[in-house]
Amino acid sequence: MRISIVQSPLFWEAPAVNRNMFTEKLSPMRNSTDLVVLPEMFTTGFSMNTAQLAEPMDGPTMDWLRTISKDLNAAVTGSFICVVEGNYYNRLIFMRPDGKFDFYDKKHLFSLAGEQKHFVSGRKRLTVEWLGWQICPMICYDLRFPAWSRNTMGDFVCGHTPYYDLLIYVANWPNKRAHHWKTLLSARAIENQSFIVGVNIAGVDGNGIEYSGDSTMIDYTGQTLTQIPDGQSDIITIVVSLEELHAYRKQLPFLADADMFEFKG
Repeated sequence: MRISIVQSPLFWEAPAVNRNMFTEKLSPMRNSTDLVVLPEMFTTGFSMNTAQLAEPMDGPTMDWLRTISKDLNAAVTGSFICVVEGNYYNRLIFMRPDGKFDFYDKKHLFSLAGEQKHFVSGRKRLTVEWLGWQICPMICYDLRFPAWSRNTMGDFVCGHTPYYDLLIYVANWPNKRAHHWKTLLSARAIENQSFIVGVNIAGVDGNGIEYSGDSTMIDYTGQTLTQIPDGQSDIITIVVSLEELHAYRKQLPFLADADMFEFKG
């Protein structure tokens, strides 16, 4: 599968401007990728201004995701501020070219920034199938909580679905904790024997917080396959092999010995 990671500064609280910016960046990539990964809150930056910025599920960002996914002939994923029945969610969408989609609401809300005061926490983990891959998408702060991402065949949160093959984190992860970002992504890859994609923003947001980016793809052994240099705006596409992953798991079947547990939230 061809996976494209998109690292960019964002225009603060400017959804239409950000959508147009990403359209310009992505339009030349038609038929050259299978999966595009955008950052967390890719239309606004990490804003708590929910009342002014939230969109419904039939709003312009959902329309844009349908259009860009169809135009690229690729799945596209990233999160935005969503409102449903008066509740606000940091909601990730996994959009397919045929317009069908799945969504995941961020489970672990970042209390250091008061995210829990503005958003409702998700309660259900998501695994989606795309081109024969099992993919588990998550959002930023979720990275710090390994139980939530544990790759298991048990009755945890995915029922008896197969092991996921790709774990995605979309983020607005500050530069001052960049070492944690890199270390935890590698740890999640090793412990779950999974490819990892981490997509972060670059630049400075409307709160004056600096982001170095460090968007990356890591293989199932914890080795970095590619990383966008600090602070740069770029798109990198890399081809990864499902067959090689499965062969590695067969050679080293560590997942079969994992602890089984039930997650109660």
